[in-house]
Amino acid sequence: MKAFLAVAILLALTGCTTLGGTMAGGRQPVVSGPGAVAMPDGTSIKYETWVPPGYHGQKMPILIFLHGSGEAGDDPATVMGPGPWQYAKDHADFPFIIIAPQQPRDEEWDPQRLKYWLDTVEMRLPVDKHRVYLTGLSLGGGGSWDFAMAYPRLFAAIAPVSGYSNLKTPCTLKGDHIWAFHGEVDDVVPIADEQAIVDQAKACGVDVTYTIYPGGNHNAWDETYANPALYAWFLSHKS
Repeated sequence: MKAFLAVAILLALTGCTTLGGTMAGGRQPVVSGPGAVAMPDGTSIKYETWVPPGYHGQKMPILIFLHGSGEAGDDPATVMGPGPWQYAKDHADFPFIIIAPQQPRDEEWDPQRLKYWLDTVEMRLPVDKHRVYLTGLSLGGGGSWDFAMAYPRLFAAIAPVSGYSNLKTPCTLKGDHIWAFHGEVDDVVPIADEQAIVDQAKACGVDVTYTIYPGGNHNAWDETYANPALYAWFLSHKS
């Protein structure tokens, strides 16, 4: 495991430099904590940033995490519940910066708003533009599918968990890399919803792997985000 993380960090740092703790261009290194992006319509998107302890200003892979309905609201700290957070905290050499926007209650993720948010946040971060990854669970799994469908080839790899799609245009994802996860007996988001998207994507030649947890219900995320193979898979892809 340590060997994988060492290799992952080397992958992330290749070609990058640090300038005494200050990034090239004079931008100050980022730190973990909340932030907000003012939107053109006068609203804002709050978000949380998590920075690995070993970060010193170098460019890093970015992992975008879209939360589920239970973490929606007006306090971005709540997005740091289910998801990749515990794995990241348990591995000091976790080789991603995580950014996670917060969605208001009773709303679906909007790809256009997410794109504006992401473009703005990326200007604040030392992003390795070839290693921008997207994942999310439940509501965020649906948001991951739709964000990727609305902006094909924007992400190096995508991992929806317990997801679905409102756009239902998976053939736009040809050229993208997807690993989706679902519980076999999910009674919140029935597996048939996502299975149809996966089947259509495969028929269009999209690179998609579908992991189904036998007997699993809606919570497919604990097992998924605790699996080091997921993070190795992310880093195996570049845009």
